[in-house]
Amino acid sequence: MATTRPNIIFIITDQQRYDTIGGLGFDFMETPHLDRLIQEGVTFSGCHVTAASCAPARASLFKGYYPHTTGILKNADTWRRSWIELLNNSGYHCTNIGKMHSWPFETPLGFHERYVVENKDRYLEGRYYFDEWDKALRFRGLVKQQRESYRRRPDYRQRLGAFEWELPEDSHPDHFVGDMAVWWLDHFPQTEPLFLQIGFPGPHPPYDPVPRIAAEYMDRPLPLLDVASGELEHQPPPFKQMRQHNTEVDHDSVVHLLAPTHEQRHRQRAYYLANVTMIDEKVGQIIAALERNNYLENTVIVFTSDHGDCLTDHGHSQKWTMYDQVTRVPLIVWSPARFTGGQVIDSLCQQMDLGPTVLELAEIAPPPALEAISLLPALQNPAHTVRNVVFAEQAQDGILEGTKFMTMVRSKQWKLVHFLDEPYGQLFDLQNDPDECNNLWEQQTAMPTRESMLAVLREWRIRSQLHTADWCREWR
Repeated sequence: MATTRPNIIFIITDQQRYDTIGGLGFDFMETPHLDRLIQEGVTFSGCHVTAASCAPARASLFKGYYPHTTGILKNADTWRRSWIELLNNSGYHCTNIGKMHSWPFETPLGFHERYVVENKDRYLEGRYYFDEWDKALRFRGLVKQQRESYRRRPDYRQRLGAFEWELPEDSHPDHFVGDMAVWWLDHFPQTEPLFLQIGFPGPHPPYDPVPRIAAEYMDRPLPLLDVASGELEHQPPPFKQMRQHNTEVDHDSVVHLLAPTHEQRHRQRAYYLANVTMIDEKVGQIIAALERNNYLENTVIVFTSDHGDCLTDHGHSQKWTMYDQVTRVPLIVWSPARFTGGQVIDSLCQQMDLGPTVLELAEIAPPPALEAISLLPALQNPAHTVRNVVFAEQAQDGILEGTKFMTMVRSKQWKLVHFLDEPYGQLFDLQNDPDECNNLWEQQTAMPTRESMLAVLREWRIRSQLHTADWCREWR
């Protein structure tokens, strides 16, 4: 049993759904290195993010509070502070390689050093912020693949954001981040305890795998959720409006299609999954670098993602909805010296619960006002219940234009999605409708459940305001 403070390697991908890892039961995936972490580590099968877009989810994760508490409700909302500062102050050497999606991008956040790599294709906040990847491409005389070049393709509007990576493999952003992490481990003088955050930009769109891996997935059958007209008809007005919006505005090089063909959907899914396999290759190389540099024996590896992607399931593009394809993410904690491997924890948890978990592993007392709950009791006893319900939030932004605020509350059996000041919403019986296709919001027989879930949501917001009343706003 390890007794010294561990090194913590925190790997986070961008926009990776739960159903993208072979070891989690999805045998169409090739992810041998993530499978190893699952076989030797502990998996949380009911982990949900607290927001349906990048920055709010990440700020919540690295602060330990819900988005309505942090005030960071949409991308480009300013956030400069995190619990990483507590690791730094306690003696950890803290390094970031890749994406964090703070704003401003280069704010310290508690890191001693940052090698920032941001979105592959950005047209809003920080459009002309040149990150480490931009500089490396420029040094090699390469022009980055992004929206400006994709738009020149005659089939641009039919590709659903799926394009082959045509530059050298090692210039791909996920390869670049993985290779930089390996380089750092091989060349930076060994320093412990270490907190190393590695943020992969993928599989966030553009879905842009290298051809050799894309071909593997194009040649295999992949599950695609059928989208029925009845389901679309019963979606709330903001979702209907967003579907149309995403056909008119090409966010992240994705032009959504209201009725894509099976072939178009398959290619998008294949390229997205190929991006995951590319990341898996780099995870394997990072583990090898940890081992040869004598970090691995006393290390905790955390693997997760900031949210998922509908990938045309439910008729939607990317995130900004509350379907499990968006809110449910992988969460693996690997540390054979501390936790019995090969275990799956079915309890619901919030991804932000990683904050106090990491602090306790580092022998730091979490701030008492945190809304996040430590996962350590569950890691030590998989039968432990972390949460009975989880929540997620999303404020109006440039994509979700039809509502001021959307909130989800989810139990094991039920999911309710509430739209501020509106009579409509969503209610799903997850036990009998796990694909979330049959909206029961208006059904008379479901009214008692609807009112019960709305009461849970109201109680949560009241309790949250009271619990965080003394939270020091300097941490914002």
